Amino acid sequence: MGARNGVTAVTMVQAGLTGVRDVMDCEHNVFEALSTQPRPAEMVAELGDRFYVTETAIKAYPVGYPIQAALDAFLTLRRENGLLADNVEHIVVRLPADGAGIVDNSSMPDVNCQYVIAVALVDGAVSFANAHSYERMADPKIRAVKERVELVADRKLMDPDAPRGGFVEVNLRNGKSVSHLTRHPPGTKENPLNTEGLNAKVRDLMAPVLGAEKTEGVIRRVNALEELDDVRKLRPFLTL
Repeated sequence: MGARNGVTAVTMVQAGLTGVRDVMDCEHNVFEALSTQPRPAEMVAELGDRFYVTETAIKAYPVGYPIQAALDAFLTLRRENGLLADNVEHIVVRLPADGAGIVDNSSMPDVNCQYVIAVALVDGAVSFANAHSYERMADPKIRAVKERVELVADRKLMDPDAPRGGFVEVNLRNGKSVSHLTRHPPGTKENPLNTEGLNAKVRDLMAPVLGAEKTEGVIRRVNALEELDDVRKLRPFLTL
């Protein structure tokens, strides 16, 4: 995984290991190591015209990336069908096979698909706090709901054009079944967050630290950043 590789690289440098200077153009270079069909010219394609930062993804939910689409699909179903712990019999989550293994009953709450979906059903949302709570994951009520969540590694969802999609089917106690496919998680370039969606993410992360009033002040000012004449005016809202 990217984070693990980055940490490994840093520890190698810290330990005094070195590397070659021509890693990008030597024989058997890094491009050949990472791809069977390397295209190094893409590194400078449309340089100055195409800005890749505008194509990067913002995680809408504070959970492992393979869970993003499934959580979005489930929250859509919950909102549209009034799903509650009392009226749901069984939930089937289908994820691409290469990502399902990472989030299948992981020991970490935010990378545990069954736990995240259970919390979403009970609470109606997933916050940074409950997504990372070992205490909540051990709650008997959550554990009981979690037992109703089944994760399926589905190779049919391994689509190169939508590599992190998620399909959720919910069976209700009245015999009805509802389902939803989120092909592209919210926050990707194919399904970008709108301003309110981004504000909601910021609010969840910042309010516990800065407080509600300062958080709303930062949100208002950053949303109108083009009108700000001096960036130093943001400083009072970013300090405790």
